[in-house]
Amino acid sequence: MTVETGVTRTLARTATGKAVDVYARPGAGSAPAVLLWHGMGPDEREIVRPVAEAAAAQGVVVFAADWRSDAPDRGMAHLLDSLSFVRERAAESGGDPGRVVVAGWSAGAGAAVATALRAELFGGWRPAAVVGLAGRYDVPARTTASVPLKDLADLPDLPDLPAGAAPVPVRLVHGTVDDQVDIRFSRECAAALQGHGWPVRLDEPRTDHAGVLGSEFDPALGRLRPSTAEHALEGCRITARALVEAAGITA
Repeated sequence: MTVETGVTRTLARTATGKAVDVYARPGAGSAPAVLLWHGMGPDEREIVRPVAEAAAAQGVVVFAADWRSDAPDRGMAHLLDSLSFVRERAAESGGDPGRVVVAGWSAGAGAAVATALRAELFGGWRPAAVVGLAGRYDVPARTTASVPLKDLADLPDLPDLPAGAAPVPVRLVHGTVDDQVDIRFSRECAAALQGHGWPVRLDEPRTDHAGVLGSEFDPALGRLRPSTAEHALEGCRITARALVEAAGITA
């Protein structure tokens, strides 16, 4: 379907059958690819739609992938399968497999950031950048089973970066009135990254846990829905900007 921004949303599926919504502007040519993971709710790719559409309207191709945190492996296979899907098939949707940004919200945030810290688990592959939205980084990531902050503390003991490679840029976004995940977790992560010389920027919009996705919790639905509240609209704008800037697109 086509939305008012000129962005289309099409459905694809990974090798394990998980759904992936692909947001793109038709005819834009090869554009940076952004893989965007939702949080703990099983198969909730729909909740990232406001941010995915806003980012795609600015020139990236966004892949919003389903995964299940309640799977026996805590979602690892689904997450890694969607990563393989984007790396191998981004070009089919106009994405550049050589410019892949990995991003995630809430439980997806640690999963995304961890991909930049453990290249040896991905055959030496490293994302172009990572974006963490309203996440914790002091618990095991669902992509690596390791703790991102511990990985940072142990960096001298981890495999060296490829010759001439620079640290992966990291963008973090966390609402200052988030009552689900304290903003201190993002501040601690940003400080740890800075301490190791990694490029990092933390944006702190005055919004809540759902607001960074441009959404709000609907008790009747039992999940998030798009919000028209000003703080959520601003949170969505800041998050979309973080995604496109992480991909190397500037206004």
